[in-house]
Amino acid sequence: MSENSSKTFQERVDEFVAIANQQAAESSVEDVNTAVLFSAARFNAFSVARSVETAENLQAEKQAAIEYFTQRYAEMLNQNLEEYIARFDSYTQK
Repeated sequence: MSENSSKTFQERVDEFVAIANQQAAESSVEDVNTAVLFSAARFNAFSVARSVETAENLQAEKQAAIEYFTQRYAEMLNQNLEEYIARFDSYTQK
């Protein structure tokens, strides 16, 4: 893979948001939000599971993984809410 074909973090984020926005045009924002959350949880579980050798190890890592992803989500949600607060008028133009 060439260096030019590697996506940045922001490019990946933008792709996921674009898909969510497309789905929100066809469904409710609440339904899409629930699907996004479930998808993230499913992929997070996959990423933890692939980092261990056995189901027993996965069980041993389960609580630490929950705490890690919960903390990271809270940090990211806070960051995004702060951005929306700072730019509320421009983000919510009707």
